[in-house]
Amino acid sequence: MLQTPSGGARDGAAAADSGLMSIGTVLNVLRDEFPEVTISKIRFLESEGLIEPRRTPSGYRKFSAQDVQRLGHVLRMQRDHYLPLKVIREHLDAMERGEAVVLPVVGRQRDGETSSEPSEAPTAARIGRSELLAAAEIGERELEEWESYGLIAPLADGAYDAEAVTVAALVAELGRFGIEPRHLRAMKAAADRQAGLVDQVVAPLKRHRNPQTRAHAEARTKELAGLTVRLHAALVQTALGVRLP
Repeated sequence: MLQTPSGGARDGAAAADSGLMSIGTVLNVLRDEFPEVTISKIRFLESEGLIEPRRTPSGYRKFSAQDVQRLGHVLRMQRDHYLPLKVIREHLDAMERGEAVVLPVVGRQRDGETSSEPSEAPTAARIGRSELLAAAEIGERELEEWESYGLIAPLADGAYDAEAVTVAALVAELGRFGIEPRHLRAMKAAADRQAGLVDQVVAPLKRHRNPQTRAHAEARTKELAGLTVRLHAALVQTALGVRLP
């Protein structure tokens, strides 16, 4: 007598037949180009309306090839152009409408920079405090606490770089598991040490007179950052004896 698959088994079979992918599969597809991407990041981008994966009757997310392609566009624009999510969403929506759009350049001038030559690498996009609170869905008191532990820090003019939204979302998600900001100070200290190590390696390239060499320093920084993130993730998994999808 044949048995009818139940729940997740039916969902998985249907997804396989339709060519849809689980969030774990999507993560593996994206990690070749974006080694720092996480499941939490994908869920956050979904919550921000950047992607809309289908849901099975059991509630599992299932992604189409178009969803994965759109995710790649989002992550690429964050990485290469430092654009805030609102600008990325508007840009992708315009593309889907068939409009000819020019990718905006968002950045800030470095303190004391007077050269008329274009910057060799884009600087981080900025968002205001109220925008950060809304994007992370947190209150003023929570943000003040996170700042007191050094998890998030404003720029000199009081604004925040776009990556602060990602940090805030992850801190909030960890909080749902009972991990408080004070518990994350060691993680922040470790990240600072990793950044210091990368800076030490690329510092000679950044100080070089040749503009091409200085531009190479930016690429080397990104490459080293990706490697350190992957190593950190592997070490945590090894210490816990788990394997993430």
